[in-house]
Amino acid sequence: MKPRVGLFVTCLVDLFRPQIGFAAVRLLEDAGCSVEVPPGQTCCGQPAYNAGDRATAKALALQVMRGFSGFDYVVLPSGSCAAMIRHHYPALFDDDPDLARQARALAERTWELVSFLTDVRQVTAVEASHAGGVTYHDSCSGLRELGIKAQPRVLLGSVAGLELTEMAAPEECCGFGGTFCVKYPEISDRLVGDKAADAVASGAGTVVGGDLGCLLNIAGKLKRQGLPLAVRHVAEVLADMADGPAIGEA
Repeated sequence: MKPRVGLFVTCLVDLFRPQIGFAAVRLLEDAGCSVEVPPGQTCCGQPAYNAGDRATAKALALQVMRGFSGFDYVVLPSGSCAAMIRHHYPALFDDDPDLARQARALAERTWELVSFLTDVRQVTAVEASHAGGVTYHDSCSGLRELGIKAQPRVLLGSVAGLELTEMAAPEECCGFGGTFCVKYPEISDRLVGDKAADAVASGAGTVVGGDLGCLLNIAGKLKRQGLPLAVRHVAEVLADMADGPAIGEA
């Protein structure tokens, strides 16, 4: 029987790059899953949580817990949103044993997309092609909170025609950090400037990553500097849906 997966699209994907959601559906179905997108889903609550607004974060978490109950797995094309649910939801309800139990149960069933494909569904290759060099940006949440490092590289290595070229510092922050880029714009700009320069120096023609927030930030900096690198979500490349405009383009 196919595992029933609830796809958490995320705010940024829904508003700025719906194609990532469609790519995620294709990848999950190819991996033998039955995929549903629960209606009424909004934000995971991470921006409120990071800003110290626990009341709003709890209200949004409750909405997610209700909307995604009953699924075998909850999968997100975002390391930061997945980490919010996996690592921070239970602590939001440490004053309510029943809700804390529900939050832990959801956390245990929640996965970032590429990690789910490789670590749960044991996918090691995809049917896709991509001409040219690609360099991969490791987002902070995916790498440090979820341990996502080798998984996307394994799958990208199976894409026909794709040449993966590492940046000198792929694990360094791009400067987005959710509300960090708003609170500390000068530091954020310096960090994304370093990331853009590192991506250019790799010689690749495309920057790929697993968090749209990071990718929008990197794409914006590259565009402002007039640098001709395309930016794409890893799901678009793996699902063979990377032939349209890149992130940040018209």
